[in-house]
Amino acid sequence: MSIMPKNKLISQSIILMILLIFFFILKTIYDSGTFKTIRPHYEGNCNSVYNIVGPEDITILDNGIAFISSDNRRKTLEGNPEQGNIYYYNLNEKNPRPICLTIDMNFEFHPHGISLYKKDSNEIRLMAINHRTHENTIEVFDFKEGELIFIKTIRSDLLNSPNDLVLINENEFYLTNDHGWISNSAKMIEDYLQLSRANVIYYDGKQFKTLISELNYANGINISKDKVYIYIAETIAKKISIYKCNSLNELIYVKSIYLNTGVDNIELDEDGNLWVAAHPQMLSFVEHAKNINKKSASQVIKISNNEYGEYISEEMYLDDGNIISGSSTAAVYKNIMLIGSVFEDYFLHCKFEN
Repeated sequence: MSIMPKNKLISQSIILMILLIFFFILKTIYDSGTFKTIRPHYEGNCNSVYNIVGPEDITILDNGIAFISSDNRRKTLEGNPEQGNIYYYNLNEKNPRPICLTIDMNFEFHPHGISLYKKDSNEIRLMAINHRTHENTIEVFDFKEGELIFIKTIRSDLLNSPNDLVLINENEFYLTNDHGWISNSAKMIEDYLQLSRANVIYYDGKQFKTLISELNYANGINISKDKVYIYIAETIAKKISIYKCNSLNELIYVKSIYLNTGVDNIELDEDGNLWVAAHPQMLSFVEHAKNINKKSASQVIKISNNEYGEYISEEMYLDDGNIISGSSTAAVYKNIMLIGSVFEDYFLHCKFEN
């Protein structure tokens, strides 16, 4: 029985390792959507609304009032952060314009995901994830008589990488942590190795509790009109996962809708359809985050139920990044769609063709 020479065995091991690394790199590039063909389309017209930097999250009330989370993330990445803001945008006006509601904010404010809840008094409870320099917090506001009034700050060690939240009443909410690790280098490892370390936590008005673990970049989160189902965007897994809420506000997995794109925030229209903004070419988005001159394709997908109770997805908007790069949210009211972005200094105000 012959024995393979040690040098030859080492050489073969090195070759195998190189092949595995090459395969992993190729798979990462393929999974990111790099090879996708982008054919821009939209059945309508869009106008850019400027002077609002990083309009990452947009939510519209059933009366046509939109609230927009804005933060200059490029400045933060450069180590020179500036105050972010929450804006008011009234779609009932003929020529609406964003109105800043937080111009006199007296603490560090870098809002990310936001959620709204109409209280019995018809006042609006608004909560915003805030990425302060040394901690992540939840800022609680009430909107009444045209003013956004600060109520309190919620803190917890479980807010390690919060991305989005959804209120189920004026005090309780579900929240996504898009990573399990805290440092940027560790988060990068999670992303490129496609590790499922993200989670969803629940706040009962007094304390937090982890409900779901092992999600793959938990991003946007929202709740059905009847408050029965929770929708969670898993960006790297490229799917929307659906959970059912039980009487204890625990979440029971139902199914996932695979969309083959880097899903971001989730909004619901008046009929309960889901509108999902996405990054069809995720590595291009990474380059766009580093360099303002790099374009990143933008996409909007509508998810509805057919007569058999099946989820049907339809691509409603696609752009190669020349009109808007890095789409993060798509909020719809009647025939109007607002498309937000992570880094652009504007959002799109679009109207569907009748």
